[in-house]
Amino acid sequence: MAKITFIQHNGTEQTVDGIPGMTVMEAAIKNMVPGIDADCGGACACATCHVYVEAEWLDKVGKRAAMEEDMLDFAFDVKDSSRLSCQIKISDAINGLRVRVPEKQF
Repeated sequence: MAKITFIQHNGTEQTVDGIPGMTVMEAAIKNMVPGIDADCGGACACATCHVYVEAEWLDKVGKRAAMEEDMLDFAFDVKDSSRLSCQIKISDAINGLRVRVPEKQF
């Protein structure tokens, strides 16, 4: 199990358990994290699971693939730390991951 903390725009935090092999998006949906809609079901075909990865975790979650870059064009307020949570695989290496949910996703 890996712990993932979702931080809402108002500062509210929700920590959930994620099973290695799942995606951060799947853990969010399973635990009803507000602001993570995942309209495409994790197919990297929308941007409704957009999150900001906190700086200390950027190297551990890896870089964006070209397809993810394309989908982020549809997200609001994209930053260097922006990722689609459907593209971040859960592993023991990201136990403790902290991500922020953009305000515009509400």
